[in-house]
Amino acid sequence: MATRKKYIQRAVAIVGLLIVINIAAAYVHTRWDLTAEKRYTLTQHTKQMLRQLDSPVTVEVFLKGEYPASFRQLAQATSDLLEEFREYGRQNFSFVFVNPGQGLSDSARMKFLGELTAQGIMPFNMKVQQDGNQGFAEQLIFPGALVKYKDKTIGVNLLKSQGGQDPMQAMSNSESLLEYQFSNAISKLMEKEKPLVGYMMGHGESLGIEVYDALTTLQSSYALDTLTLQSTPFIPHDFDLILFAKPSSAFSETDKLKIDQYVMNGGKVLWFIDESGASMDSLHKQPEFFAFDQQLNLEDLLFKYGVRINQNLIMDLQSDVVPLVVGNIGNRPQIQPVPFPFFPLLMPTKAHPIVKNLDLVLSRFVSSIDTIRTDGVRKTILLTSGRNSKLTRLPAQISWDIVKVQPNVREYRQQYLPTAVLLEGKFSSLFNHRQDPAAVKALEQASGKPFRGTGTDDGKMIVVSDGDLIANAVSRKDGPLQMGINEFNPGFAFANKEFFLNCLEYLSGNAGIMEARNKELTVRLLDAEKIKKEKTKWQAICFLVPIGLILLFAMIFQFVRQRAYAGEIK
Repeated sequence: MATRKKYIQRAVAIVGLLIVINIAAAYVHTRWDLTAEKRYTLTQHTKQMLRQLDSPVTVEVFLKGEYPASFRQLAQATSDLLEEFREYGRQNFSFVFVNPGQGLSDSARMKFLGELTAQGIMPFNMKVQQDGNQGFAEQLIFPGALVKYKDKTIGVNLLKSQGGQDPMQAMSNSESLLEYQFSNAISKLMEKEKPLVGYMMGHGESLGIEVYDALTTLQSSYALDTLTLQSTPFIPHDFDLILFAKPSSAFSETDKLKIDQYVMNGGKVLWFIDESGASMDSLHKQPEFFAFDQQLNLEDLLFKYGVRINQNLIMDLQSDVVPLVVGNIGNRPQIQPVPFPFFPLLMPTKAHPIVKNLDLVLSRFVSSIDTIRTDGVRKTILLTSGRNSKLTRLPAQISWDIVKVQPNVREYRQQYLPTAVLLEGKFSSLFNHRQDPAAVKALEQASGKPFRGTGTDDGKMIVVSDGDLIANAVSRKDGPLQMGINEFNPGFAFANKEFFLNCLEYLSGNAGIMEARNKELTVRLLDAEKIKKEKTKWQAICFLVPIGLILLFAMIFQFVRQRAYAGEIK
């Protein structure tokens, strides 16, 4: 009787302990991230942002359905991340996976899918093998999500472009950027006031259809205003950053003084500068032309800050294509895409969150950049040419004929020529020892600030030696395309837009969000040859070891039980 009472007490105690543990688990959540790259650990900025949510955030992910394995993996990684978001967002964060357009009529489905595209969620057309011998079928996948906060919605594109990358690596990069994508979307939705960007005018910059996507991108996430440099007495410091998009006429000393003092007072600048006047328009008008130095008169200003855009053009074997007529079939020309060396595909250096996990960037007539030793200024190279490059000095002859001749690989011996540089630190003024007293006095009176010879400690600017990098092609059928899309191959977009957005994000001061871009997931692939050789061994291990462990546990349990009862009988 006493023995039975003892067993009942033990059982009640165990059940009570399990109840307490389950109740505690409902309120206290924890887990340990044992992965080498801390795959499941959120950045401190993301955690803090989620804890500070004052209204519910809902995420609708369009990755539910019968998808190929790679997309199922992306869906699982997204689910794992959003579960972690929910741990910190608590009742103010929720998510759901849906199959886009399921249960809708054809017309309603097309309208819904069009709305997703308008939100920036680009479709991915994949060929999927059907059952039996029915061949392949095309499946339209929308690898994206809608993030909703109060009365605002923003689209998140989960799949990064895959041009120039191994598909497995591209999918890994997409997974590593998930935290950044969602954190950035939530941050933008929570912004009470958008950063103000000044689009600089007065030196041949365009507001036309060729920069439609750049202007639309700016207006979607930033407060945008234009500013004509010659007609304003100074650059207001209300602007979080100013943007120069392909100026084509010379800057006066007064213009440069205004820019210089804006920089000295902590202003941020994003430069997209063409050293040459070469453009696609010139090639469309004539089969060949000479590209000359535009003489923008910015050399001394940029040199003082730490860079020099060289008077040359980069030619690269890793380049974008143009259509070439290679023959005729009947009365119709036969057109074939061929690489054009003056359109290099720029490579990210991965040296900074701006270009971490970034794909190739499309350029047009880009020059090389040298960094200059400047005290107090750090230089970080963001983009470079490829492994097989060469330089052509200005003036340079540009001709379509170059694509008709097989390039001599031995001439392309240079590699990784810098084309985009981030400058950070304490800049020195160009006008320290060359002041025009009248111009300085007028600037001081207009701005209400004294002349500064040195900048603030947190000065930042990015210099890119290609003004066309943020320009967009214009299709006769579809109108302006997204930047980074070749009008002759509209089905694929290079990473120009992502690079542009990252530059804006970093310069506008949201460095905490950019920290999430530093994640890099390692693709750990199984050795296919070793699997083939050791297949039988591992099948036997996987089959026999679990059974052996169960039998071993049963034997130990039986032995302990016999010992316990043997003691009671005595």
